[in-house]
Amino acid sequence: MNQLEALRQWTTVVADTGDFRQLDAFKPQDATTNPSLILKAVQKSEYRPLLDEVLAKHRGEPLDEVIDRLLVRFGCEILSIIPGRVSTEVDARLSFDAAATVARAQRIVALYRAEGIDTQKRLLIKVASTWEGIEAARVLEGQGIHTNLTLLFSFAQAVACGAAGVKLISPFVGRIYDWYKKSAGAGWDEAANAGANDPGVKSVRQIFDYYKHHGIGTEVMGASFRNTGQIAALAGCDLLTISPELLADMAARPDSDAPLSRQLDPTAAKARDIAKVSYDEAGFRFALNEDAMATEKLAEGIRAFAADAIKLEKLMTEARP
Repeated sequence: MNQLEALRQWTTVVADTGDFRQLDAFKPQDATTNPSLILKAVQKSEYRPLLDEVLAKHRGEPLDEVIDRLLVRFGCEILSIIPGRVSTEVDARLSFDAAATVARAQRIVALYRAEGIDTQKRLLIKVASTWEGIEAARVLEGQGIHTNLTLLFSFAQAVACGAAGVKLISPFVGRIYDWYKKSAGAGWDEAANAGANDPGVKSVRQIFDYYKHHGIGTEVMGASFRNTGQIAALAGCDLLTISPELLADMAARPDSDAPLSRQLDPTAAKARDIAKVSYDEAGFRFALNEDAMATEKLAEGIRAFAADAIKLEKLMTEARP
């Protein structure tokens, strides 16, 4: 048994890629995408015909709608390969506009339904974990549209997502690790901050234990990994979304070399003493403000996704027939 197979004993494995030709090799249950991954994919020669097809078929339509059609086209290709769900992201530039996020999500869902996709079972709409994004997710979940709240870096964001009844959250392990490592500078001790002591791992564990202790049904999917050690330290998390490179690394490594064991356990979480927390809008904004790492990484993530959305628009504008 390799480490990827061992991980599957406790955790649903998700592929973090827009490059759907890689999926067969790893047999993930679900797949996640974002504008950056789609931008990376459409710049590869093997995916250019797909881009050209979408542009030709929807000539004259507004650019934002054509981009959604491209995202859905990739999503449908992914769904033809995997048995589970695909996550498709709303434009990050709408992260502070709940009404616009809801409208864009509804359009994406309609496009999937037009392709014959059972969106309740097979689609998650990705939304940034701002206050507005979480409120948009509350509305969408009420309409039977399931959501994946991304760019999540803090306990406060996770608490608000659970209270809103979102289907799934994606706490970003690697980006939390990056911030603390950069902040520590020369004083960073890699060995002392590895495994269960990794700050990104600790964040996900806190959220997982809180949800399981209080019976919150929101799924926890660790994301944004920098190494397989972070993945191993979260074995037992509901889901983990992993890049093809790290999936390949785990698939090539016999579990006997460094046996994985379950690290996150719902039963153990229920036995812990964990207080219930709640936030109104003011409390949420203050708690997020008090967390310098989460504030900085959320803003940075939105800017990065927005920049890649603009690059994708430019590429499509130049490629239009």
